[in-house]
Amino acid sequence: MARPTLEVADVFRRYGDAYRQQHALSPGQQRVMTAIETCRTAALGGHLEECATCGHQRNAYNSCANRHCPKCQSLARAAWLKQRTAEVLDVPYFHVVFTLPDAIAPIAAQNKALVYGLLFRSTAQTLQTIAADPQHLGAQIGFFAVLHTWGQTLVAHPHLHCVVPGGGLSLDDTRWVSCRPDFFLPVRVLSRLFRRLFLQGLQAAYDAGKLRLEGCFERLRDSHVWAQLVGAVRQPEWVVYAKRPFAGPQQVLEYVGRYTHRVAISNNRLLDMDGGRVRFIYKDYRADPPQAMKTMTLAANEFIRRFLLHVLPGGFHRIRYYGFLGPRQRRTKLARCRELIRSPTSIATPVAASPATDYRDRTEALTGISLRTCPACHHGQMIVIKRLLPVPRTAFSTDTS
Repeated sequence: MARPTLEVADVFRRYGDAYRQQHALSPGQQRVMTAIETCRTAALGGHLEECATCGHQRNAYNSCANRHCPKCQSLARAAWLKQRTAEVLDVPYFHVVFTLPDAIAPIAAQNKALVYGLLFRSTAQTLQTIAADPQHLGAQIGFFAVLHTWGQTLVAHPHLHCVVPGGGLSLDDTRWVSCRPDFFLPVRVLSRLFRRLFLQGLQAAYDAGKLRLEGCFERLRDSHVWAQLVGAVRQPEWVVYAKRPFAGPQQVLEYVGRYTHRVAISNNRLLDMDGGRVRFIYKDYRADPPQAMKTMTLAANEFIRRFLLHVLPGGFHRIRYYGFLGPRQRRTKLARCRELIRSPTSIATPVAASPATDYRDRTEALTGISLRTCPACHHGQMIVIKRLLPVPRTAFSTDTS
């Protein structure tokens, strides 16, 4: 795939300094901006390579490895998928999405660790409770959930993508309980329990004074105003959406790979920036036909604000595992699942990438792409001939637009 002509890094490099002067950023937002601006530039250092056959040279600058950087997710995604390959069972899989109402989204943005953590807990408890009910599945399920906090136009839209095998262990671990081929659990039942559990947790946080309510949400500190908000979001059905089951275990990995390490906006969605504005494409899921591609233009400051809205707190895990995929019992429970459904040990043998291995070896092992082959003559090998020390940002221009 060709390198995008415009990157989020370019927007930050051109307009980031002015944005920093005008807005108070958290340390985490500061780190993300700096990481993206300097990723794969002389500021991070690297090495000089030369083809042993034709003499072609290229600079290979280091990556920032920040999880919010659009350029640093491919290798992390490939490594994650290799690890998950050994855990895929030969059963149908379902994709269930839990979404918070629009009225809660801005409160979540001011209380990320608390509200996103509550979203994970409420979702996990909902799925496990309904699945364990004999009136529905009557089984212990396992699944993983991936947090996305954005919509296509970068507004706050917190939701969890849950990938669930279509069945589970009986409550006494003696048999595998399969769900119906095209049906996992009733979404309306899931929606109502999810709504109740989440609002109970949110109310408890409010009563304990743990919610940060600032700016236009300061009025919610009044208990009567807060009660009106909670009452309003309690009335409608909350969105829990079960997508069609996957065609097979291998499709699970291919599909989920698009979700696990996604960032708020990819570089290939950016079209141009000029006159203090940024233009990008997005999918309009409410359009006719569905998912029609449209174009949006934002002031650069607003684009940066929306991007930084999705910076997660340090140490916050955006992929979490539950039930028989939980880290404490994954090995033994998966072995029992395979025994009961007579599933092979794994779909494929995962490749272990040692931290000490050269990054080029890790990339080739995980993706099949060789970084050693010369891009000029296509048969020579690129050899490292010089280490490049980091260069202060003021000593060079990083605007690649």
